[in-house]
Amino acid sequence: MTPRKKVKGLVAATITPMTPDGKINLPVIGHYVDYLVNEQNVKNVFVNGTTGEGLSLSIQERKQLAEEWVSQGKDKLDHVIIHVGALNLPECQELARHAAAIGAGGIAVIAPFFFKPTNKDELVAFLQKVALEAPEVPFYYYHIPPLTGVKIRVEELLDGIKAQIPTFQGVKFSDTDLLDLAQCINKNETGEFEFLYGVDEQLLGALAIGANGAVGSTYNYLGRQTNLMLQAFAKPDFALAQQYQFLIGEFLNFVIKLGFGVAQTKAVMTFVSGIPMGPPRLPLVDASSEFIAKAKAKLDSIVWPDGN
Repeated sequence: MTPRKKVKGLVAATITPMTPDGKINLPVIGHYVDYLVNEQNVKNVFVNGTTGEGLSLSIQERKQLAEEWVSQGKDKLDHVIIHVGALNLPECQELARHAAAIGAGGIAVIAPFFFKPTNKDELVAFLQKVALEAPEVPFYYYHIPPLTGVKIRVEELLDGIKAQIPTFQGVKFSDTDLLDLAQCINKNETGEFEFLYGVDEQLLGALAIGANGAVGSTYNYLGRQTNLMLQAFAKPDFALAQQYQFLIGEFLNFVIKLGFGVAQTKAVMTFVSGIPMGPPRLPLVDASSEFIAKAKAKLDSIVWPDGN
């Protein structure tokens, strides 16, 4: 596998823009890329994941989105990671082959969650079959037990993983179990694996434990502020880093109480960026006008430490 820069810092879990009639809106992806890079200072993306409604899209739609992100991100983005997970192995393999063919910088796979793996060996066997279809592409396991119900600890998964999946690069760790994450990082003595944290409101805690970076939906519209938190943490200026994390948490705590999911994320991204993200796909429904008004007022009321 060709040596490449490791993923560090923020990775935006991309939203899938849709037209009012529910079709994917490919023409806005170019503007989306420029917005992330120029306005949010985010140069890595995770495409077709949870925020991107990947499991609600057809295989053809997922391929079209992957192609557009790779094409529009050329020479602008550092890493385009494509989520290729699905409920069945053949679709995962097809998407993995496609991602490799278009030059994706990495692929990620969620655990299948209807018929679930019940132990490490079953999960690794599934992941291995997908990774083999893209033998030159860095491979990430997408760990999100709150949605999949697959609670196999990542610490356990890591034992011997490189021998079974030579392209294994790391984990998108979307769980609040910081003990599991800490044990993973403690085992990663050589630093060969990347641990990208996926619970935005707890990122500072994950950084303190040793996470390499983060994948999340808020980095679409709060990437600039979160990058300032990362800079403060690196100095180190922990008090300033805390200020940013607390304010990010204040906004998320507010909108979570209103009901916050993919549809609401699309609405927030639309009013912050000006790029129309459109409606979610059923069974999700549009954010209410009341939610939009309250979320916008709350975000506008926050005074960030840099004065903006």
